[in-house]
This record gives sequence, C-alpha cells and structure tokens, in this order.
Amino acid sequence: MNEAIAFDTHRFVKRLTKNGFTQQQAETLADEHVALLNGNLATKADIEALQQATKAGIEALRQATKADIEALQQATKADIEALRQATKADIEALRQATKADIAAVEAKIEAAKTDLLKWMFGALIAQGGVIVALVKLL
Repeated sequence: MNEAIAFDTHRFVKRLTKNGFTQQQAETLADEHVALLNGNLATKADIEALQQATKAGIEALRQATKADIEALQQATKADIEALRQATKADIEALRQATKADIAAVEAKIEAAKTDLLKWMFGALIAQGGVIVALVKLL
C-alpha cells in the first residue's frame, strides 16, 4: 500500500498498550488510523495525476475554444458576404427605381414643356390677332 504519510504504528501501539489498551485493541486502532490517513490524504502521485488531468482538460478546452472561434469567424465572414450581396442588390434596385422615377419626371417635364409651348404660341397668335385688329380699327 502506498502511504500518504509516514505513520509509526509500532510507536502508536506501544503508547496505547502502555496506557491500558490490549495489544489487539492497539493494533486494530493503529490499522484503522493508517487506513483513515491513507484514505483521506492525497499522495504525490494523486496530485500529479490531477495535474495531468487538469492539463489535459485545459488543452481540450483550448482546442474546443479555438475550433469555436474559427467556426464563428467563418460564420461571420459568411454573414458579412451575405449582407454585402444583399446591400449590392438593394443599391441596384434603388438605382433602377431612381432611373424609372427620373424617366417619369422627364416625361412630365417634356409634356409640360409641350403644353407651355402650345399655350405660348396660342397666346402669341391671339395677341397678334388683337394687335392686327387694333391697328385696323385705328
């Protein structure tokens, strides 16, 4: 048995028998003390095993975190690319809508210009007629 600490059972038994315990009682009590001490204390090997397990756990966590970060980076890049494509499509749709709106406004301006010219020529002809009529009357 690997003992966590050195325990002098012979000295322990001698002291107990000197103070009134029987040999069998003292040996049983010494065995139970050794078992209790060894069961509740960590050995150097226990600590080294715990260190190794902790190191392995930390390494596994580091690897998992690294993989998670890489996956998150890839997902973020994909999201950015999707957003870029969507924005590009929205800009193109806005550009087309703006072209259509500009064409409609230009058509209205052209129609207004035509109407204005009709009215101006009509008014000019009417003024010319009034002037001719006034010149003839006078």
